[in-house]
Amino acid sequence: MSKERNLSPYEEFNMEIPQEEFPEGSISARAAKSIVDSAMWTDANPMLNLSSFVTTYMEPEARDLMHEHVHINYVDHDMYPKTYAMEQIMVKWLHDLWNGPKDKEPYGAATVGSSEACMLAGLAHKWNWREKRKAEGKDASNPNMVTGGNVQIVWKKFMRYFDVEDKIIPLKPGNYRLTAEHLDEYVDENTICVVAIAGQTFTGEDDDIQEIHDWLDAYEEKTGISIPLHIDGASGGFVNPFLYPDYEWDFRLPRVASINASGHKFGLVYPGLGWLIFREKSLFNEGLIFYVNYLGGESATATLNFSRNAAQIIAQAYKFIRHGREGYTAIMQQTVDNAEYLRDLLVKSDYFEIMNETQRIPVVALTLKDNVDNFNEFDVSAKVREKGWVLSAYTMPPNAEEITSLRIVVRAHLNRTVIRNLAKDIVEACDYLKENGGNAKPPKLHKHSAGKC
Repeated sequence: MSKERNLSPYEEFNMEIPQEEFPEGSISARAAKSIVDSAMWTDANPMLNLSSFVTTYMEPEARDLMHEHVHINYVDHDMYPKTYAMEQIMVKWLHDLWNGPKDKEPYGAATVGSSEACMLAGLAHKWNWREKRKAEGKDASNPNMVTGGNVQIVWKKFMRYFDVEDKIIPLKPGNYRLTAEHLDEYVDENTICVVAIAGQTFTGEDDDIQEIHDWLDAYEEKTGISIPLHIDGASGGFVNPFLYPDYEWDFRLPRVASINASGHKFGLVYPGLGWLIFREKSLFNEGLIFYVNYLGGESATATLNFSRNAAQIIAQAYKFIRHGREGYTAIMQQTVDNAEYLRDLLVKSDYFEIMNETQRIPVVALTLKDNVDNFNEFDVSAKVREKGWVLSAYTMPPNAEEITSLRIVVRAHLNRTVIRNLAKDIVEACDYLKENGGNAKPPKLHKHSAGKC
């Protein structure tokens, strides 16, 4: 980019973004905005990206609030105590929403997505396990975590990054969730916790949380070893409480020690926002808390990230106050109804079979019927991309790799007209591929990849 600063508006708007070197001269704010904006024009339309669980629409009032708080450094509790207080109020609300015990003080935090929440939960359970082992005079050098092959990639990252042995129970065709079936082969005295999922990314189903909980109870009765249960409710944490209030997946189960959820998914907030809530404060290891005073007054920090803006936290407060239980229930019911409507339209086309018999969260998981032999789910995904739709096609994790799936996340901004148009475009894509064949292949994963979730 030229050092010349006296460029005409035409020259400014026609400048190319340097690819290798830092920009040299200055240009007008309007030109800079135009150049950056135009560089992104061919990105997918987020509203049509139904591969993603992430919220892509918020009301103008919420966007205004986010704009007003985007420059606030949330971690500076001394300067912005009301922001911190609002977060702590929402921690109590979520503890209540997930049926935490009334006589226990909750502990939790807003995080940068569920990824940070999961890693922080994993660290807390690792530290608790390690201290207990040392107090008993036992070896504390070989921690492991047990979960299913449907686990989200962040847990595999946690185990690798923080030196925890991964004990991942493989899936099998026809069963894509963790049950108690093979726990006896994986759980032992070195297990820091078992992670079960509420609303998994592959099919939207829940793991068999009650069965896993009961197995761990029996294991403790037999061995004396108490192993906590963490619930990864990244998706289901903001659906289950509203649509299935009698379903016990949360702190009503005594062994559930911690729950994470994504505010930027069905919490209905723009990314990135996650939540981590512990059953009670004593379960979060004090050794993970740091106290700093260089921002002003002394404040505690226990999250992995430090400086961050307050926009998403304030937006979540808006959504909770705006909708309440009544509003969230109506929104979640609408999304699940729309998911069922889409699923029925696609199944009637006679191209697909459904993979998630239980429609718990608004996810449609499909696989092509056996008689479809000249194209696959990757072909369908590629073909509908021509209309702007982004749909996930993927192979299932071990030991169900031979199964491929087409997954559609039905988010709250979709109405019946959009659903009908989407179904029509998918069926027309299948009709075209039936006549002309497809040639898409599953993307190759890196040999060290933990899988695609």
